[in-house]
Amino acid sequence: MKNLVILGAGTGGTMMANHMIKRLPKKDWKITIVDQYKTHYYQPGFLFLPFDMYKSKDVKKKGGKFIPKGVNYILQKIDKIVPEKNEVILENETLNYDILIIATGTKIAPEETEGMLGDEWHKSIFDFYTYEGSKALRNKLREWEGGKLVVHITEMPIKCPVAPLEFAFLADSFFKHKEMRDKVDITYVTPLDGAFTKPKATETLHYLLEEKQIKEVTNFNIEKVDSENGKIIDYAGVEVEYDLLVTTPTNLGDEMIERSGLGDDMNFVPTNKGSLQSKQHENIFVIGDASNIPASKAGSVAHFEGEILEDNIMRFIEGKPLKEEFDGHSNCFIETGNGKALLIDFNYTQEPVTGQFPFPGVGPLSLLKETRMNHMGKLAFRWIYWNMLLKGTAIPFVSNAMSKKGKNIENVENKD
Repeated sequence: MKNLVILGAGTGGTMMANHMIKRLPKKDWKITIVDQYKTHYYQPGFLFLPFDMYKSKDVKKKGGKFIPKGVNYILQKIDKIVPEKNEVILENETLNYDILIIATGTKIAPEETEGMLGDEWHKSIFDFYTYEGSKALRNKLREWEGGKLVVHITEMPIKCPVAPLEFAFLADSFFKHKEMRDKVDITYVTPLDGAFTKPKATETLHYLLEEKQIKEVTNFNIEKVDSENGKIIDYAGVEVEYDLLVTTPTNLGDEMIERSGLGDDMNFVPTNKGSLQSKQHENIFVIGDASNIPASKAGSVAHFEGEILEDNIMRFIEGKPLKEEFDGHSNCFIETGNGKALLIDFNYTQEPVTGQFPFPGVGPLSLLKETRMNHMGKLAFRWIYWNMLLKGTAIPFVSNAMSKKGKNIENVENKD
């Protein structure tokens, strides 16, 4: 009996358990998935929770219900991987593996920035990348009477790079509906030289910031948070004052990756960006946020990776060359407030462009354009996530490779 072990039962790990149970003969393979948390969170919902657009029940469910029958589900902390022995050491036992899938994701690390994690954490300084942070921020916004709201990114990469922008847009809409927008000064602070990582999308998003009277501070590389005086300070001495700071802390890979000696300086696993195989060990594969590939750390990316990784694991078992077919495909709905959203679709070499999605000339979704339909698509994705994506079910008309049909394509140089 051979062993496939999956570390992490989040989006990527759960999908791969559902993919591989259908492919591997039960008489030959045992599949085990390990996670230390009983609860599975719909992380895109953390954006909506602070504005009372979602309830807690919309973003959390028992993780075990999504693990397919026939998969051994272990709830334990992972101490480390010992690749030389093909072992994973858990809190209470050791697992042997023939193939290992790392799907341990990424976590916020507010302790990496001086002054961020202190007495004011979840009082006047909040994250919305965790359930606890998002819920605490919801409670704060219910009673907040206004002032200087700063939406801040510490450094890249982060999960869902557009989420902080979405928060700023939704905050504008939220305070307008509460008839107190004139009492709130919103500033968006980023280490990038623009609103997003892709120039084409940056043009559109910068326009929206101006339209909504959201101030923008770029190239801000934070040194510390001065919570006593309500300001963030960068290494050049630039200061931005706040009454309420909504920050995206440094994102790091799981500490277990560091203990195992498998990660880069941010604990992300060096991974072949086309095949999703570890660059260090041929029987280790990586999916989702745990890898260092130059793609967005977002659920849609893990979904597109899933089918390719499934095929490559089967090819590895059969002794065939792996296919380097993952093109970095990502598509993201960007909430812009007032019941509208943008949609962007891009990959390693292709910038977000205008056009129609998923059907050329028909849509019904529009690319790089604010529409009500895009907002409805964003809300519908929650049902798709719980009922299709986690189960490894293909989403109709959306391929894992980015289609050029229906898009006003403009090729860009692949600098990676």
